[in-house]
Amino acid sequence: MKKPVATPRGPGRRRPTVPRWLPLETERLILRDVREDDFDDVHEYATDLEVVRYMNWGPNTPEITRQVLDGWLKDQRRWPRPVVNMAAHHKTDGRMIGAVRFAILDAESGTGDFGYSFNRAYWNQGLGAEAAGAVVRNAFETLGLRRMIATCDARNIGSWRVMEKLGMRREALFRQDAKAHDGWRDSYLYAILADEWAAARAENQP
Repeated sequence: MKKPVATPRGPGRRRPTVPRWLPLETERLILRDVREDDFDDVHEYATDLEVVRYMNWGPNTPEITRQVLDGWLKDQRRWPRPVVNMAAHHKTDGRMIGAVRFAILDAESGTGDFGYSFNRAYWNQGLGAEAAGAVVRNAFETLGLRRMIATCDARNIGSWRVMEKLGMRREALFRQDAKAHDGWRDSYLYAILADEWAAARAENQP
């Protein structure tokens, strides 16, 4: 995955004004900045072997979770920022049940990407698609991006089904492009354009 590309800044060039779009709210979730008291919830899903099975991180030790959470808290001190890590807060249960990441990969081409990890107790409830849909909608309708992409381990059926539920199309298969826990993995790349997103939403309006 490419690293985020910052918008060039020259003499007298001002940082563009970006509205503070956090938090994002869905029917069951609030996507918000992380908090110090999220530690136990983060550590719970980050130590689950099934959750991290197809990830390039984990299972976490308490020290790693501490470092990750501290990094997120530090990043939150500035706005705008090219990478935004959000807590997926369950309205009913009142806890952080996962994390969602949004990044602007290339400001000039209007390309962003996203990723997500959820506590296994909340799988198969449509929450991943609910959270990811809010991020994609915000990227297109608020931030004016042109294209959103996401990648996952080709074996991670649950993850790429979320992308397909959002109307994303599979554009590429990268062979052995990333290191997984059990060796080099193949990855799928999914993408959707802003006009495709808008057309699908218009078609689904009552």
